[in-house]
Amino acid sequence: MSRKKATELYGRAEKLKALKYGHFTLASGVTSSYYFDGRLLSLDPACCNIITELFMKQIVISKANAFGGPAVAAIPIVGSLVLKSSLEGLNLTGFFVRGEKKAHGTGQQIEGSIEPGMKVVVFDDTLSTGGSLLNAINAVEAFGCEVVLAMTILDRQQGGSDALKERRIPLYKIWQASDLGKIEVMA
Repeated sequence: MSRKKATELYGRAEKLKALKYGHFTLASGVTSSYYFDGRLLSLDPACCNIITELFMKQIVISKANAFGGPAVAAIPIVGSLVLKSSLEGLNLTGFFVRGEKKAHGTGQQIEGSIEPGMKVVVFDDTLSTGGSLLNAINAVEAFGCEVVLAMTILDRQQGGSDALKERRIPLYKIWQASDLGKIEVMA
């Protein structure tokens, strides 16, 4: 079932042109022959529904209390997961992590109702070197939460998954890509 949904998601991603080929500079500064725009998926109703279904299954299996990830990429997925959690009667909460603490208001870096001691799942739409995801993980761990799982739609296999493995954080990925952008369904 998961593999079928992941394949369906890929078909929709192709229609939305979420994968582009050419010469791109990624957020990490690394250059790439392809670019994946995860926001095209997380903001598309059909794709978001599939991502939410696949991610929620893993959140429940992990026995987490909360889920979230770095702003901006994780925010639409967090919103969808919060709604699904409510509709399914699950006692889960969502959050997102800012790149840095706010300089105004309460000065929070983590937005949402998580508490120290919670088991959390942290995700990003794309995992390359892991910079954004690892920063979010560091913030929630510093806050006192235990990260029990990391998730991504696409693992570019550029060091991020290795960094998670070093930290003994399991990774769930819907797809992974070769250096040339050939996508393999993993879910």
